[in-house]
Amino acid sequence: MRALYLAFLNSWRGLVHGARTERAVRLELVLLALGLPLALLLGSGMWVRVALVASLLLMLAAEFLNTAVEKLCDHLHPGRHPKIGIVKDLASAGTFSAQGIAALVWIAALFERLSDLP
Repeated sequence: MRALYLAFLNSWRGLVHGARTERAVRLELVLLALGLPLALLLGSGMWVRVALVASLLLMLAAEFLNTAVEKLCDHLHPGRHPKIGIVKDLASAGTFSAQGIAALVWIAALFERLSDLP
């Protein structure tokens, strides 16, 4: 149980650090905060609501991983380096893919909700 508690503290510190230092993390936290109540209104059923929230959490997770990769790259090689740039671009592409998944889920839920209207 202690290990679980310590793991939670590590995660909490990462979340707080990301929120304080990264604009993209703050933006996605705002999207999550707005998306939670919206998912309850927009989702036609429990699994749609879960998918809506999960897509936002996936997007946030990808942003944290991208930030971690960028910070590690900057620490290991502070100067400009073409291969480090490729690593950062790949991490960014992962974030972009997660954002695409979130957009797809939200658009599908919106279309489903609109098609239910009389």
